[in-house]
Amino acid sequence: MNKLIIATRASDLALWQAYHIKDRIETAFPEISVELNKITSNGDKILDKPLALIGGKGHFTKELEDEMLAGNADLAVHSLKDVPTYMPKGLELAAITKRQDQSDVFLSHTYKSFHDLPKSAVVGTTSLRRRMQLLSVRPDLKVKDLRGNVNTRLRKLAEGQYDAIILAYIGLNRLDLLKDVPFSEKLPLSVMIPPMGQASLGIQIVSANDKVREIVKVLNDEESFLCATLERDFIAKIEAGCSAPVAVNATIEGEMIIMKAMIGYPDGSKILEKKIASAKNSCSQLGHLMAKMMMEEGALQILEQAEKMAFKEEDAPAERI
Repeated sequence: MNKLIIATRASDLALWQAYHIKDRIETAFPEISVELNKITSNGDKILDKPLALIGGKGHFTKELEDEMLAGNADLAVHSLKDVPTYMPKGLELAAITKRQDQSDVFLSHTYKSFHDLPKSAVVGTTSLRRRMQLLSVRPDLKVKDLRGNVNTRLRKLAEGQYDAIILAYIGLNRLDLLKDVPFSEKLPLSVMIPPMGQASLGIQIVSANDKVREIVKVLNDEESFLCATLERDFIAKIEAGCSAPVAVNATIEGEMIIMKAMIGYPDGSKILEKKIASAKNSCSQLGHLMAKMMMEEGALQILEQAEKMAFKEEDAPAERI
């Protein structure tokens, strides 16, 4: 094999990620040339509705998966947090890159920090997970949907459409965009639990292609793969979509795995939160155990109600902001 084709979304951040993987593969295998198949996903086209109302983040992966299944790409590079736990037949998640900073970041042109926001301040976020956690500590805030690529979101903030917005730190850092915002503050994981897989890249391949599987092994980080697998097990067990108001994070501390999860209503009015731990050498069922414990305390009923709350304005005219 002397050529690989990577399927990627055409956004700035997705292209940064794809070129990063291209460079790593070509460095490890100088005999292989890597090309990009750039695709505009459905999630990038529909910008006037919240993700929860168009089927969640699977809209960012489907077109890339279709290209692989059609034989037009050998692998796809995804932000792992966008990859649903359900994997189409014939595809597999073969590698997960080393996690970087998983923090969400507060951004504003007016206020220095999250705690400086005045009553009824307008905060922008697409994520029901962020909305849930923001409103659980500041129910006075007005949280408005925020769609578009990273540059579009930052432009809307600069235009004054929001007092502040919340984005993933890692994407802004990769694109060197933090310097363009007067005030920024990383939110600690104790305040804002991240989603499954945040700050890792997921490398998806065609299952039948053993050669590609061998190649992408150089991209895999074992500890990140372990943590992400436990998180994905939890999400799969409770059958939560990528856009549900669910936060889950597994971390390695010495020989222990610490896992935190939160499920609640998008308005933050009801929250179920758990923290459990296991020895690293016997943690394979930790995600399932977390799901079982939370389901026994009503997690599925909370998710069902959360979905109704997220969809209650589905039939209303979409607000363009």
